[in-house]
Amino acid sequence: MRIKQLFTSLLLILFWSLLAHGQGPVDKAWNILKQGAAEKNTDKRVKTFRALALLVQNQAAQQMAENALIDEKPEVRGAAASALGQMGAKGSVSKLKQRVKEDADAGVVFSATDALFRLGDPAAFQVYYAVLLGEKKTGEGLVDSQVKMLKDPKAMANIGFEVGIGFVPFGSAGYGVFKAVTKDDASPVRAAAATKLAGDPDPKSGEALAKSAADSKWLVRAAVVDAIARRGNPSLLKAIVPLLDDDNDAVKFSAAAAVIRLSAAGKK
Repeated sequence: MRIKQLFTSLLLILFWSLLAHGQGPVDKAWNILKQGAAEKNTDKRVKTFRALALLVQNQAAQQMAENALIDEKPEVRGAAASALGQMGAKGSVSKLKQRVKEDADAGVVFSATDALFRLGDPAAFQVYYAVLLGEKKTGEGLVDSQVKMLKDPKAMANIGFEVGIGFVPFGSAGYGVFKAVTKDDASPVRAAAATKLAGDPDPKSGEALAKSAADSKWLVRAAVVDAIARRGNPSLLKAIVPLLDDDNDAVKFSAAAAVIRLSAAGKK
């Protein structure tokens, strides 16, 4: 009987111990992330902040990512900025804007811009406009040195297709084709910027897209057509019509669909 009582008591102690320390695995998980954030190895820090993106609306994770925005390595700063956007950290907008304005690394600027875009801040359109046209949209948002950087094809090409742009393939040009034909080229970044401008209500962005419809890179032209179509503004139709005779099939077919869509919108 005493053995049974002892066994029962031990079970109760174990139960209450587990209940009292029910966050054991969580504590361990946080320790892993904190250690990762403090790692000397750059790649491990990057992986840590990429993982933090899973912690949506989590104040502790947000604080960790914000602290990493001033990391010495641009890869880490970029990963932290991306994480803040993905976790919906609206309270980090001012710090992300600071990265956009002050960071000397194009990849970080794009990561922070994409985060601002995800968070619904219109400041992101300033960067996308500058990338597409190579000039500032207004006197706000960017400094001249950044515009110069964003106009540099080599700097843009070095960003890479996946870095901070959140690009969704347009029309019939899938990820594989889009990436394969643009090696060491700035056009993926500029094309992605064009697609983001589809959501900018500022008429200046519409004008920028219309101007870029004659771009020498077919990827940019195709992205511009897609963006203009999605804006739904029939006044931009005249910029697309010449592309019905484009040498590139993806551009020509997208232009055909865009002409039909905008013509229908103009009749409403």
